[in-house]
Amino acid sequence: MKVVFAHDHVFFRLGNSYYSNGGLSAEVLSRYTRIFDELVLLTRQQTINCTGEKLTEATIPRTRFVDIPNFKSIRTFSLKREASKRVMREIDKCDFVIARLPSSIGNIALKHAIKVRKPFLVELVGCPWDALWHYGSLLGKLLAPFAYSKTKKLVRNSKFVIYVSNEFLQRRYPTKGRSIGCSNVSIPEPDEKVLQNRLEKLHSRDKRDSLILGTAAAVEVKYKGQQYVIRALAKLTELGYNMEYHLAGSGSREFLSSVAKKFGVMDKVKFVGSVPREKILDYFDSIDIYIQPSKQEGLPRALIEAMSRGCPAIGSLTGGIPELLDSEFIFRNGSVSDIVRKIRSFDMGNMEQQAKINFEKAKEYHRDVLEKRRESFLTEFKRSIEEF
Repeated sequence: MKVVFAHDHVFFRLGNSYYSNGGLSAEVLSRYTRIFDELVLLTRQQTINCTGEKLTEATIPRTRFVDIPNFKSIRTFSLKREASKRVMREIDKCDFVIARLPSSIGNIALKHAIKVRKPFLVELVGCPWDALWHYGSLLGKLLAPFAYSKTKKLVRNSKFVIYVSNEFLQRRYPTKGRSIGCSNVSIPEPDEKVLQNRLEKLHSRDKRDSLILGTAAAVEVKYKGQQYVIRALAKLTELGYNMEYHLAGSGSREFLSSVAKKFGVMDKVKFVGSVPREKILDYFDSIDIYIQPSKQEGLPRALIEAMSRGCPAIGSLTGGIPELLDSEFIFRNGSVSDIVRKIRSFDMGNMEQQAKINFEKAKEYHRDVLEKRRESFLTEFKRSIEEF
């Protein structure tokens, strides 16, 4: 059986090989090829001359990559007609459709699948309302209600839905069909020695040392929220706290640097740059408290990875973040005073307690646990089509 997978993901093409920035790696794609005979990927593509350390192999047997033109800007909108033709042509030749939302290509695929009565499954990996409302432009805010309404209708009428959250997306985009909560984020099984090392680090910490706060996210994307942590850092410094903020992530530092300078804490803000995947766990081990200040998220991988290293953590009231952390360590979106209050609430006792709680919670996102749940659901979807 042939399945079409539709999403706005960008694959990087080098000769006859395809690479991903991690979102749809060979490991991820194999979850579909274990169930289905052929996987046709309708996504965007970009030709490259060489691979860098940030790209992972995505080419595996029984997959075919179809380039869908990018029509999401005013300059390229004229390509939408051609994009729709390519999507419809592939769907007409397939047995069923898997569409990952929110995505423009996914929306086109579902619209045509419904028209020609092809069975489909929706993977809901984020909230289009949050993504557009916090995009930073008036156009995003204008489009948010339409995207929300369209997604809500598609999900409601889908017979099979995989949510990356356990509660948040289910509440906002309910379905009348079968569904599971199964995060797209999966991690190796946490090592008990990691927790022991974290607890030893806490107990051996000299009170005169700086407390290191950390966030791993693109530094030029404003809705990631690091600017609120920088402002909170300034308040905490005024109150006599000795702290630093270490930011891991790619992109221009201009905006966040300007915030740090404005509030007089440039000497306490350290940009560590883009951290290679094989070194990201070392980064989490180097910090004392992890902060996820995003104004738009599905279920953040970085937070789960930090928790798997026994990091005490706080996070915003966004997306699936409240599903991961105790309610007393959740702050209102963009609230500097809340961030200050949550950080001040940490002492040796609750840092140790949260290190243990977060470490145990991260075990729920062990790769094997999630893959078994997802594979069972995809198999059920396949059987329903065969019986039909």
